[in-house]
Amino acid sequence: MATRSRDDREAKRRIRQMEAKRALRQEQAKRRKRDNTIAIGAGAAAVILAVVLQLTVFSSNPTEAEFAAAEAGLSSPSASPSAAPSQNSADVPSADIAAGKTFAGQLSLNGGAVGVELNGTAAPQAAAVLKSLADAGYYNGANCHRLTTSETFGLLQCGAKSEDGADDPNYRWGPLENTPADNKYPAGTIAIARTGNNAYGNGHQFFIVYKDTTIPADTAGGYTVVGKVTSGLDVVTNIAAAGLKPGQNTNDGAPVAPVTIDSFSLK
Repeated sequence: MATRSRDDREAKRRIRQMEAKRALRQEQAKRRKRDNTIAIGAGAAAVILAVVLQLTVFSSNPTEAEFAAAEAGLSSPSASPSAAPSQNSADVPSADIAAGKTFAGQLSLNGGAVGVELNGTAAPQAAAVLKSLADAGYYNGANCHRLTTSETFGLLQCGAKSEDGADDPNYRWGPLENTPADNKYPAGTIAIARTGNNAYGNGHQFFIVYKDTTIPADTAGGYTVVGKVTSGLDVVTNIAAAGLKPGQNTNDGAPVAPVTIDSFSLK
């Protein structure tokens, strides 16, 4: 009887061992299947993320928040409570006030009338900014402090409150909009001046292109084209024809006679 009891106990021990081994093999098989599924899913997610990042970066010049959101696999920065706030200064108007609209008006330079048109469909944020500043009278008395006169680079830069071209560093906005893919800005183009290599470096200033001009893009991209001159471009070409102030760079400096914005109205 004692021998039979020992045999029974040994048999039960072997059965438990086999059941444990079988359970282990089943668990290992499940784990391998699960790991393979995760690996495949992660690979697919990586491919999708790469495509999303490429499309995002090359199609819309995203903010840092948008780029971080894409990296995190989110559909929008607003989906994350930790997303970075807008990089625009607090007093920059919403692009919504200009989206889909066209503003026409007049820019008066040293008494000469320049007809202008802003495109709120192609550049809603830029159009909103210029419309807001013009309505507030910001540009009245502002300077056109910079003139370029080289063969392929002709523009008059305006909007500075001081003759040296200094701008308010506390008024900055973006993103870049409607930038030429070929870096070419036809005569009559109105575009936004900005600090170099900064898609959110736009401020109060803009420039009028008075002859076909090529401006190489920097690391941030090109320059936002917000509108065009509809009449009176000769006012600007005459300013350019007068030349630069003596002692300036050969093709880039202050106009020989100071240029002031008398008024800027948009409707």
